[in-house]
Amino acid sequence: MSTKKKVFVSGCYDLLHSGHVEFFRQAAEYGDLYVGIGSDATILGYKHHKTIYSEQERLFMVKSIRYVKDAFINAGSGVMDFIPTVERLRPDILVVNEDGGNEEKRRFCAEHGIEYVVLQRTPQKGLAARSSTDLKKTESQIPTRLDLAGTWIDQPYVSQFAPGWALTISLEPTFEIRDRCGLSTSTRNMIRKIWPYSLPNMDPEMLAKLVFCFENDPERSDGIISGAQDAIGICVPGLCRHWYDKRFWPEKIETCCDEGILRWLEDHLCMIPMFPRRPGCSVVEGKDITEPKVRALAAAADACWKAIMARDIDAFAAAYKASFDAQVAMFPAMIQPGVQEYIDRYSKVDGVLAWKMPGAGGGGYLALVCTGPEAFPEGAISLTIRRPGM
Repeated sequence: MSTKKKVFVSGCYDLLHSGHVEFFRQAAEYGDLYVGIGSDATILGYKHHKTIYSEQERLFMVKSIRYVKDAFINAGSGVMDFIPTVERLRPDILVVNEDGGNEEKRRFCAEHGIEYVVLQRTPQKGLAARSSTDLKKTESQIPTRLDLAGTWIDQPYVSQFAPGWALTISLEPTFEIRDRCGLSTSTRNMIRKIWPYSLPNMDPEMLAKLVFCFENDPERSDGIISGAQDAIGICVPGLCRHWYDKRFWPEKIETCCDEGILRWLEDHLCMIPMFPRRPGCSVVEGKDITEPKVRALAAAADACWKAIMARDIDAFAAAYKASFDAQVAMFPAMIQPGVQEYIDRYSKVDGVLAWKMPGAGGGGYLALVCTGPEAFPEGAISLTIRRPGM
């Protein structure tokens, strides 16, 4: 009988590659390695797509790797689908990679007396770094966007009280972009219906307007008009601000693709995965939109742009947080159950200066402003801003 510690890892392993094998090798250094595999139903429900390989094929492949002592199909669902497997296996250690960890997993381990280990993504010597996200980029390289300040001003029922800017950055899809997490996935999915793999080479502002018009089909039955900042944030590279005044489309758009400023933003912004916006969640329920609150939102966005141009991290953090506070004042349902716990945890981390949720909030990610890359919390996602021509 083995006297080694039991080590457990969990994942989908649908696009099995050398990065997974190296992760298994590193995890197995801690003891006998057991692997939990997401079921076909779990992946369909959580990631909203069918698997390339069935759960039985994936189980066969993972079990065949020499570093793995045994593997199982997880019986649970969602991001914590491994709980029944862990309760049966009773491992000593749970290992995750740097972008697969979260506070919920950490807390679960603490409650069950399991050691929680986070491994950096490092390839086997002589091999290229591999991740499922990189492989998926061969299928689609459509960017996403992160809104920095002024969110909601792109809706006329907000800008009717006061005009203002919305600030966005276009992001390369270097990480798994989860649905219902505030990163314009509905707009991105609309784009993929026309251009599945990459954006066409055309004027970015014209492209953004085409996307906006396509998404907001006049025959759309739900009566909701998606904000223009989604299409603009995705289609216009670099840092962008757009001015709204009682209309759905902005009166003016200004961009900044200065390499120094974009690198500065990348050095101070990161994201922490939380949980998707829950089904039935309405962030507009209980909204309280008044002129003073909208003016506070507009002032914060203006201050945010000026701070970025000056590369003033303290002013940027203050304006960033002020913009989020103004959003929540108008739409308190952005802070859904569970969100405040993430804010409370990460607001106390050394080097974290400000925080917000992307898009309409309700869940998704916590986007942080930090003093520098060295202050990015464990498990944080680093961002790559899309440059012109990329």
